[in-house]
Amino acid sequence: MSSVKSRQWRPDELLDRYEVLTIPLGDDPDGEGAVEATLIRQAGAEPATAGTVLYVHGFTDYFFQEELAEFFHDRGYGFYALDLRKCGRSLLDGQQPHFTTDLEFYDQELNAALDVVAEESGSGDEPARVIVVAHSTGGLITPLWLDRLRRTDPDRHRRIKGLVLNSPWLDLQGDPLLRTDAVNLLIRGVGRVRAKAVLPQKLSAAYGESLSADAHGEWTYDLRRKPLGGFPVTFGWLAAVRAGQHRLHRGLDIGVPALVLRSDKTRFTGAYEPAVDTADCVLDVKQIAQWSGVIGRRVWAVAVPDARHDVFLSLETPRRIAYDEVQNWLHTIFGEGARR
Repeated sequence: MSSVKSRQWRPDELLDRYEVLTIPLGDDPDGEGAVEATLIRQAGAEPATAGTVLYVHGFTDYFFQEELAEFFHDRGYGFYALDLRKCGRSLLDGQQPHFTTDLEFYDQELNAALDVVAEESGSGDEPARVIVVAHSTGGLITPLWLDRLRRTDPDRHRRIKGLVLNSPWLDLQGDPLLRTDAVNLLIRGVGRVRAKAVLPQKLSAAYGESLSADAHGEWTYDLRRKPLGGFPVTFGWLAAVRAGQHRLHRGLDIGVPALVLRSDKTRFTGAYEPAVDTADCVLDVKQIAQWSGVIGRRVWAVAVPDARHDVFLSLETPRRIAYDEVQNWLHTIFGEGARR
């Protein structure tokens, strides 16, 4: 990456008071031309005194969660968010949104973003203390990345001091038949020969409608980048996810303390109903509970009553509980300086 002085941060077109940095990634290994990622930070933010956060979104998502950034800013943390290749601000014309055939491809922008964050947040001989925060599919991508960093790139890994996962996608939800060897072989086979073929079953719009102020929710965001019914799910992308989940199930060692937040219940439905405002209607929270412990040796797992799939986009009471849990975890891991 370029030096601090030469980096071309520019105003963000989506959020006031934020600015963005384009990270060129070269040619797409999946053959969709040049790809890039986008790093986002608050313009003119106070210098970080406690550490720095690097946030990674999930599928059919991008960074717009300003309240989350403010939570960390108020506690002395710098905050950066990464829109991965073909996602959110990084999606270019002619590209399939969120499409990849290997989750490891994301290591390129994660490493580059970490380098920028570490260089801009460190002071003198004192290295930056980085906490990675990730949601849903990002909550699968980042533990796999940290496990690889620990084994292959210890210098980068030493910069990261903790991981917060917000409803991570650790297994395939739905009927047990979908998790059988036969179905896994089918997904892998179709994903290899027809990677961009779309699964016949569409995603429910219930979650999007529960969030969006244009429907039943309170949050305002760009529906082109986060459509209510989600982007199409391709076999190639799902095969990459399943490969990542199977690797995680064999056990990882992310090498840092982790906090895993989830709702206390799941409510799957094909259409919006008020019950989805107080439940995870995307993932099976029992699966999150089952697999949280395999990512490392020090994992705090918390079920937040009445939380949504994105616990930080929940209704007011569960959202405050989730933030309190993060603050308590910061205090436990880093001491009194983390409490503000």
